[in-house]
Amino acid sequence: MSALTFSLKTQPAQRVDLSPLVPQLLQGLSIADIAAIELQSGKAKLRVDELFTIEGDDTQNIIIKNSTAKLDFIGKELENATITVEGDAGAYLGIGMKSGTIKVTGNAGLYAACEMKNGYLEIAGNTGDFLGAALPGNKMGMKGGTILIKGNAGERVGDHLRRGTILIEGNAGDYCGSRMTAGTIAVMGNTGKYLGYAMRRGTLLLWNAPQLSASFNDCGSHTLAFLPILFASFKSLDSKFADASVAFNRVQRYAGDMAEIGQGEVLVKL
Repeated sequence: MSALTFSLKTQPAQRVDLSPLVPQLLQGLSIADIAAIELQSGKAKLRVDELFTIEGDDTQNIIIKNSTAKLDFIGKELENATITVEGDAGAYLGIGMKSGTIKVTGNAGLYAACEMKNGYLEIAGNTGDFLGAALPGNKMGMKGGTILIKGNAGERVGDHLRRGTILIEGNAGDYCGSRMTAGTIAVMGNTGKYLGYAMRRGTLLLWNAPQLSASFNDCGSHTLAFLPILFASFKSLDSKFADASVAFNRVQRYAGDMAEIGQGEVLVKL
């Protein structure tokens, strides 16, 4: 069997909802059935074969070629399968993802991996605001799994993060780790203003000194035995995080946000 491949023919005029093109919904369908699926694009509905050339038959291994930032909801609630996006992805990439793997060779839009439950998501480029966050009005964001961003991330990374790991090789925008209740966010680059705003618990792991509000307490410098174990868990990743030279165990520790219950921590490499 060869991967089920969707090759975009031309740039769509409007944004397209690709949530129907996930393995759990395509399993058992013929190529003709898949081609006839209608995708919402603005007020119109487009058949899959109007937008894509379809090849292959393995619905557990999907490839989207020539992808564009107008393709939204790729990998929605993905289960036990793999999706590879060659190009950019739109908003809501991997929303509610339950298991499996999504890899994007380009950039991704807003709300990537929002409310993700498990699995692995990798973006080779940059991603927009609210990575691994909760949808507006909801109180629980990412609940498990691992996200790797090789570029930069926008604002509100991990907003309402409940569990899981977010790894960012580049920079993160303002309000990184805002309102998080557990989990780990690691940022190799710089972070913006209001880091850890209203965080209750969880860990922010940083390579560069952050701008912290007065509601974070300086707890001094520490050698933490769990950090080598944490870095060892990254060795299987195709990432800078797998490089032993970037690991450390000596940190400056800050506790906060004291405006909340103050059980979160910011660990900064010394």
